[in-house]
Amino acid sequence: MSVRRLDSVQPKKFEFSPANLKWAKNQIKKFPKGRQASAVIPLLWRAQEQHDGWLPEPALRAVANMLDMAYIRVYEIATFYTMFNLSPVGKYFVQLCGTTPCWLRGANELKDVCRRVIGEQQQVTDDGVFSWLEVECLGACTNAPMVQINKDYYEDLTPESFEQLLTDLREGKAVTPGPQNGRQFSCPEGGPTTLLNGANPKGKASAKPSTRAKPAAKRGGK
Repeated sequence: MSVRRLDSVQPKKFEFSPANLKWAKNQIKKFPKGRQASAVIPLLWRAQEQHDGWLPEPALRAVANMLDMAYIRVYEIATFYTMFNLSPVGKYFVQLCGTTPCWLRGANELKDVCRRVIGEQQQVTDDGVFSWLEVECLGACTNAPMVQINKDYYEDLTPESFEQLLTDLREGKAVTPGPQNGRQFSCPEGGPTTLLNGANPKGKASAKPSTRAKPAAKRGGK
């Protein structure tokens, strides 16, 4: 794992909004007395969501104080888990899967699009709209290659459809998450072949399986 450090430019303070503070206190109540530290990951995640998608150092201290944890323990967690961004990200944070299935299906070409349209990894565009990062498997191998943008998956991408997606986001146009080639979720690219409500792919009625139980074999062959 590469070394992960806090950003060199930090805000002076961090405070949860009233709504998020109420939410955080409710999360802490879920754990027995003396075990409040178990809420550290959800609290850090909510702090990141509130702070434009990244965790500043004052947020780590704020969470540590709420949970009565040593600062270093919270720093260890934030720097270990790559789900936590330690530097500013764009309005649209693109996480591009580069693991084997996506690589075989064209992830390198998608990286070229990112470098051309956005720039190098972990750099925010001048207009603040985009940043990107190559990540490990995002669990959508059937729909490779794919990216996660903020909370949504965009799958079955080509360099052309991916670049058009980025253009639409920059222009404020509505985009649709999921497969970008007309595919139904993770069905075969030619369309569903099973669970067709009694019809086979050619439209003919399928024979219903027998519901009659077969007699159990007798012991000893009798």
